[in-house]
Amino acid sequence: MSIALDRHAGRPLRAQLENELRQAIQDGRLEPGERMPSSRVLADQLGISRRLVTDCYEQLVSEGYLVSHPGAATIVSPGVQRVSPAPRPRADMSEYEFNFRPFVPDPASFPRADWLWAAGQASRGLPSARLGYEDEARGLVDLREVIAAYVRRVRGAVAQPDNVVVTAGFTQAIGLVLRALNEQGIRTVAVEDPGSTYRQDVAGRIGMTCVPIPVDDDGLDVTALASSGVSVVVVTPAHQSPTGAVMSAERRHALIDWAKRTDGLVIEDDYDAEFRYDKSPIGTLQGLAPERVVLLGSVSKSLAPGLRIGWVVCPSHLVDPVADGKYFDDGGSPVLDHLILAELLRSGRFDRHLRRMRQVYGARRSVLLEALEDVGPAVSVTGAAAGLHLVLNLPAGVSEQNVIEEAARWSVGLRGMSRFWLESGSDRPAQLVLGFGLLSERGIREGIRRVSDVLTSY
Repeated sequence: MSIALDRHAGRPLRAQLENELRQAIQDGRLEPGERMPSSRVLADQLGISRRLVTDCYEQLVSEGYLVSHPGAATIVSPGVQRVSPAPRPRADMSEYEFNFRPFVPDPASFPRADWLWAAGQASRGLPSARLGYEDEARGLVDLREVIAAYVRRVRGAVAQPDNVVVTAGFTQAIGLVLRALNEQGIRTVAVEDPGSTYRQDVAGRIGMTCVPIPVDDDGLDVTALASSGVSVVVVTPAHQSPTGAVMSAERRHALIDWAKRTDGLVIEDDYDAEFRYDKSPIGTLQGLAPERVVLLGSVSKSLAPGLRIGWVVCPSHLVDPVADGKYFDDGGSPVLDHLILAELLRSGRFDRHLRRMRQVYGARRSVLLEALEDVGPAVSVTGAAAGLHLVLNLPAGVSEQNVIEEAARWSVGLRGMSRFWLESGSDRPAQLVLGFGLLSERGIREGIRRVSDVLTSY
């Protein structure tokens, strides 16, 4: 079930859960007669006590929303009438009932049981000395060994433990690389347009200037890159963020040729390449030219952003500068978390989790594509080959911002492509960047139904 509980809201979790379930029943996400999850299953999913769920169910039974009989499952009361939701303004993406926020995985799918098992394995027999100050700026060798093996096996990279630096997620990873380059005298970096404005913010804080390079259906425009005079570029070739374009083979080779010809450097953000639905994952650029490409990866999409674990696979000349920056950033690495992740990767449980999540996200993607077919022939979809988002191209004459604002009144959170353009322009197409990682299949259908209602008003 797609339920959001905010532990920092200052409101009791039981009251939040009751309201979420009551609202789901009223607006039809939970239909009359539908079986509810057991109290144990829902408690495990939400990370709360079973007693809290039981009390919530009892309250909703007393209100007539649920029906419960001894020895039988709790169900939604057959007599409940659906209530159309009243439109209301929303200010924050986390508040929306149907949140199509892109690039975000489902935190409820985190493999808690596997993580706890790996924690036990990592802790059992762990020498006390390893819990002291580990003199290893690049990260624990245990984890660097399995990361190197993983990116070689799964992503076709060229990697050894000695050229891997483990970081506190992608944010630190790209900051360390850009800072090392800035200290070597590089003051400008090329970025994709449209693309993540966050990369521009990180570069700006370091004192670097970003040069936007256009992106088309084949990925980054290498001809435009060559004309820019910039020697470093950040790209997302496996699934461009946010257009979803997959860099073509011709464009990939052209980019590597550019780097070799100009003594340039490519920073490859491999942010969601594990999730590909139309064919096998495409290998990394780094595997084509390991001394010309820096590979950035993390477990933010595959496990959870909150783990704050990422990595940099460095060319030989950047290993020491990046590792030194890591040491002076935070003095070292979280020993136990690194050992747990290493155990998870080594045991095969990480691969098993990825296989399961490909099925889960693949099913949600299929439901989203099916729901969008009902919106009508005036819209089209692109960028759906991989990752956790796709792009909805809106009909001509439709205002992207008006759709977002009207959908917000019906508690649907949408993000437009306009927020990702780095250079202004009046001829930009109206597009929505729809994420499907956070929503259940039922939530996707209902959310798109409301979006369809908004579009039919034009």
